[in-house]
Amino acid sequence: MSVDGVILAAGYSSRANTFKMELEINNKTILQRCIESLYDECNKIIVVSGYRHEKIDKLVKDYSKVKVIYNEEFPKGMFSSVKKGIENVTAKRFLLSPGDYPMINKDIVKKLLKRQEEIVIPSFNKRGGHPILLKSILIKEILNEPDDSNLKIYLSKKRCSYLNIDDKGILLDVDTIEDYNYLKSIILPK
Repeated sequence: MSVDGVILAAGYSSRANTFKMELEINNKTILQRCIESLYDECNKIIVVSGYRHEKIDKLVKDYSKVKVIYNEEFPKGMFSSVKKGIENVTAKRFLLSPGDYPMINKDIVKKLLKRQEEIVIPSFNKRGGHPILLKSILIKEILNEPDDSNLKIYLSKKRCSYLNIDDKGILLDVDTIEDYNYLKSIILPK
């Protein structure tokens, strides 16, 4: 198994009016749910922190495979966190996801890892979601992208493979408290 995970958790959570990484669903935080979806399949998981980095450290302390990397440039936006995270990838491939996707699950990750293309994006009803699987040979190219670029722009220049996943969870993130309340209402307790 030569796969790392990169989880982006550096943002301000401004639209949620609270620090969304620590919001809980069934006794696990949104960030912990995201970590656990990747955990079994990854050599290590790099969580990129920024805003409230001390809280991120506390949320991940029980996960031995997790390494927190502080992105001092997080105010520049998510692409700066993508770059900071992938600089620390050592595996041949890596899974990339924002930390606010609590409905990603282990089955989705296993399906993605069966694919061998350079970039594999899970899709639901022809809409791309997360996590994205990339080969590490692309890291240098991504790092050379201009700072005002973003992952969507980068991916638009590449040949991406899509994997149809019959699970809307790959599209559902938490941007607002309304998103959070909706996800809490549809995620069943275990």
